[in-house]
Amino acid sequence: MELSVLNIKGEDTGRKVTLSDAIFGVEPNEHAMYLDVKQYLANQRQGTHKSKERAEVAGSTKKIKKQKGTGGARAGSLKSPVFIGGGRVFGPKPRNYSFKLNKKLKEVARLSALSLLARDNKVALVESFTFDAPKTKEFISILSNLNSTGKTLLVVPAVDKNVVLSGRNLKKVKVSTASDVNTYDLLNTEKLLLVEDSVKVLENLFSAQ
Repeated sequence: MELSVLNIKGEDTGRKVTLSDAIFGVEPNEHAMYLDVKQYLANQRQGTHKSKERAEVAGSTKKIKKQKGTGGARAGSLKSPVFIGGGRVFGPKPRNYSFKLNKKLKEVARLSALSLLARDNKVALVESFTFDAPKTKEFISILSNLNSTGKTLLVVPAVDKNVVLSGRNLKKVKVSTASDVNTYDLLNTEKLLLVEDSVKVLENLFSAQ
C-alpha cells in the first residue's frame, strides 16, 4: 500500500511511502483484537469497590423478637440482609481484574487493527512537525487541514512534549508514540495520522518481535 506524504497544510509533498503488507495488509483476527481490548479495559479498572457484609455492618446483635409466636419469620439480628440497613449478600470485594495475554497474540491484534484502518482508507501520512511551545490552536488548524475532524489518533516516532501538550485538551484527539500504540486506541479512532518517521519505528518494532 502506497500513501502520499502530506505537509501540515494538507498539501501533497510529492513524496510517497510504501506501507508494509506485513503490518498494514494482514488478515484481521477479530478474536485477537477482542481479547486485547478486553485486557486493556480490564487493566483500567481499579477494583477498589467494596460493600459491607453482615459481619461488618454497625448495629446490635441482640435478637429483635422472640423465636415463636409472632406470626412472622424468625429473625435474629437487624444486621441481617433482609432488613433495611443490613449487610449486603455477596457484595463486591476489592479484586484485581487484570489478566495476561501472550505477546504474540497482542502483536496479531495490533497488526489486525492497523490493517483494518488501512483497508478502510483511514490512514494518512504527515511529514514531521513540532511546536516551539504547546499551541492547541495550531494543532487544531493542522487537524483541520488534514480533514481530521472526528476521533483522531496521531502516532509520532518519539515523545514530543509540546505536541503531546498541544493535543491533550482535545476530547477527540490522542497522541501516542509508535512503540506505545495499542489495539484499543487503534479501534477507537476514525482516522490514523502517522508522522512519516513513525512508519520506520513500527516496521522495526514488529520485525523485532
